Amino acid sequence: MPTGVALRDVREQLFDAADRILLRDGPSALTSRAVTAEAGVAKGVLHRHFEDFDAFLAEFVLDRVGRMDARAAALREAAGTGEVADNVTDALVAVFGSVAVAIVALVTFRDELRARLRESWPAGVPVLTDLAVMLDSYLSAERDLGRFPGSADVSTLAAMLVGSTHLLFADRTGPAPTPDAVRRVVAAVLARA
Repeated sequence: MPTGVALRDVREQLFDAADRILLRDGPSALTSRAVTAEAGVAKGVLHRHFEDFDAFLAEFVLDRVGRMDARAAALREAAGTGEVADNVTDALVAVFGSVAVAIVALVTFRDELRARLRESWPAGVPVLTDLAVMLDSYLSAERDLGRFPGSADVSTLAAMLVGSTHLLFADRTGPAPTPDAVRRVVAAVLARA
């Protein structure tokens, strides 16, 4: 006979729990037991909804990367408005200020997760690759509007922006960089155009 309370949107409840654990304790603390305890559900709930823990993690990462689509659309819509460096800075701070940095660490930390992600994510590291594509698209739009040098290699600049900014945010235990610190890096990279 079933007992307990019916769960609503179990996937999102488990994904939100994973977010909290990653942000608070880092990727080494992310276990199936920790996720179910954080979500306040029975231990078997995760395994009833996912093939195994790596399947859960792969779907979690892809779900969180999918959330970047709205940010990418907003950044593309910002083309032609404001300062290019400010728009890029705002986008980078928003992405790296979220669970994104912890997801990058998680993907790096777990070989099995990387193998599972390769089934649907052909190259690069989710979040970082998507962010580079987002910046490339935005800088291309600004270039088309004449607000960014026509000869600029926006793909290379986008990758440089992602890598340089990721270094600022990579220390999960230290203070987050200020928007001004991020903008200085952005300005230095964009000056190369």
